[in-house]
Amino acid sequence: MSRRQRVDLGDDYSPGKKRPSDRRDRDRERDDRPRDRDRDVKPSSVPRSVASSGSGGFSKQPSLQQQTNPYTNLPHTPRYYDILKKRLQLPVWEYRERFTDILMQNQCFVLVGETGSGKTTQIPQWCGDMVLAVEGPKRAVACTQPRRVAAMSVAQRVADEMDVMLGQEVGYAIRFEDCSSAKTVLKYMTDGRLLREAMNDPLLERYGVIILDEAHERTLATDILMGVLKEVVRQRADLKVIVMSATLDAGKFQVYFDNCPLLTIPGRTHPVEIFYTPEPERDYLEAAIRTVVQIHMCEVDEGDLLLFLTGQE
Repeated sequence: MSRRQRVDLGDDYSPGKKRPSDRRDRDRERDDRPRDRDRDVKPSSVPRSVASSGSGGFSKQPSLQQQTNPYTNLPHTPRYYDILKKRLQLPVWEYRERFTDILMQNQCFVLVGETGSGKTTQIPQWCGDMVLAVEGPKRAVACTQPRRVAAMSVAQRVADEMDVMLGQEVGYAIRFEDCSSAKTVLKYMTDGRLLREAMNDPLLERYGVIILDEAHERTLATDILMGVLKEVVRQRADLKVIVMSATLDAGKFQVYFDNCPLLTIPGRTHPVEIFYTPEPERDYLEAAIRTVVQIHMCEVDEGDLLLFLTGQE
């Protein structure tokens, strides 16, 4: 093997070992080193507990130490590993293997996870990994949201976590806007948008996994979708349906889908304290703004505030 070939393969040389080189080779090595440092990520930076993979077509634990993105065939960026550290702290990560086992053995099942457990962002990604590993025609994963803002914001977050461009491998679809492409493998959408797709494609042939998120809100479109999907799974044995809820009152979903399994994911990412006003407020909006200003002025810890207001209904 020639010396130039060894350099291209990244062979290491001891500092004291002298090797012949000309000026062109030195310049080439000097130009390549910064690029290699930016792309190469040491496997030791990823926790060993998530580096092992199971047997079969779909690994129960992802090979997160790999440097190549399976969706783009490009090296992962450093930002991917920074986000990965936060993902591993989500309560849902402890249930990945159990989730995979249930999904592979059942066509439908119900998942209950508290707000902040990470189910909305992580579960669809795991389903995407499964679809990518299955032989045959590749089908997409659909995850419904009851609100347009949620579909858009979650899609952007998941695109960042998967290290892909929004609108390509990960996209969203809402009323009057479709930010997806033929390459999309994970698509967030409103329940009304998926219902409209079902009108044109009754068997929803494009999708291999359909996730109904926030099912506890029981919107009209979600309830109709459950009826549609119950009939679709009877005609399509390859379709997986997951109903996700944030409340423990999910028994009715189990009964509706022929007593399918139930997976409960407890835990939150942060402790939650609830404070009540001493008396009812006449103007809840003014009281909310006053409380926000008070928190900003009095609290020592820095952070953002998320204020929920009532809708039109």
